[in-house]
Amino acid sequence: MLWDMVRHRIGIDLGGTKIEIAVLDDNNMPVLRSRVPTPPAYPDVLTAIAGLVQEAERDLGGAATVGIGIPGVISPATGRVKNANSLALNGHIFDQDVSKVLDRQVRVENDANCFALSEAADGAAAGFAHVFGVILGTGCGGGIVIDGRVLAGRHRIAGEWGHTPLPWPGADEFPGRACWCGRQGCLETYLSGPGLAVDGPGCPAADLPGLAAAGDAHAKDALDRHVDRLARGLAVIIDILDPDAIVLGGGLSNMAHLYEELPKLLDRHVFTDVCDTPVLKNQHGDSSGVRGAAWLWPVGS
Repeated sequence: MLWDMVRHRIGIDLGGTKIEIAVLDDNNMPVLRSRVPTPPAYPDVLTAIAGLVQEAERDLGGAATVGIGIPGVISPATGRVKNANSLALNGHIFDQDVSKVLDRQVRVENDANCFALSEAADGAAAGFAHVFGVILGTGCGGGIVIDGRVLAGRHRIAGEWGHTPLPWPGADEFPGRACWCGRQGCLETYLSGPGLAVDGPGCPAADLPGLAAAGDAHAKDALDRHVDRLARGLAVIIDILDPDAIVLGGGLSNMAHLYEELPKLLDRHVFTDVCDTPVLKNQHGDSSGVRGAAWLWPVGS
């Protein structure tokens, strides 16, 4: 492949239920997008990715770079996927396997890092040097971008705040809910969609804002507890990282009250005189992760 001639970048978002592909041109505009269900077996995942890339390149009439976001990371110690809540990926040399299937180098990054990269590049946080991206969906993740580059960290777990403990727990929050990772009290068990639903009146998390607006006290209380817990979690991030901006993504990022309440609560929890860290709603919606995967390769790579 003549890499200096490549005009298109493929991004792939490998999730637990779907594999999505998007293609960006050299002006960062999307030109193709499609998705398929995620197969349960690991070999079939590789086959599905190969099929999506081959179909996209047939439509493009040429080759493209490929970046993939996964719900885990490649361990520097073993070269194998770790920490993936899509458990079929764990323990596999995914980056090597998918590079072999596609017959080219493929860049693989955590999906929350891809989300943060997309929003920092040309999304809600464009123009900010230090960005913390938050995923509030089926799980709870985070990614750090500094000066346009993902900060992965020594163990490639930078930003993995969903599996840190809920800060300053009350008596009713200790020792905390059991998490799939084997620990108790992880932020993910409170801040994710399923975590919020557990706290509500027996309905999906997405229904709670409407119920609260209609006067359901149980739903309102659940949302109040959730935003306070989110503020506590983000306060620790601000105390340590002090980002220029925080961008929220995932399904729960569509709850409008978060952007009204979080600034007030952060000012209460952060160790500073005045906290004015902007909390922003993502600009690219559910396309942000797949766009960020494409951004793993610069234009003209």
